[in-house]
Amino acid sequence: MNLIEFVAAFAAEFTETPLDMFNEKVKFKELDEWDSLMALSIISMAEENFNVRITGKDLRECETIEDLYLFLIK
Repeated sequence: MNLIEFVAAFAAEFTETPLDMFNEKVKFKELDEWDSLMALSIISMAEENFNVRITGKDLRECETIEDLYLFLIK
């Protein structure tokens, strides 16, 4: 999965935020829809697609969607 595909998969987890609001530089924790349930959803999606276990701490250390992607591919 490349970065563009990851942004699309990330955006697909959101139901109320318009898709055109998503790009690799979005500070996802600033989105109105972001909450602890969304965090769990993103953790699950990321683990499913990358087979990498991430924690809430890992997620807190990422600021943008790209940061999370780079964490997952390292």
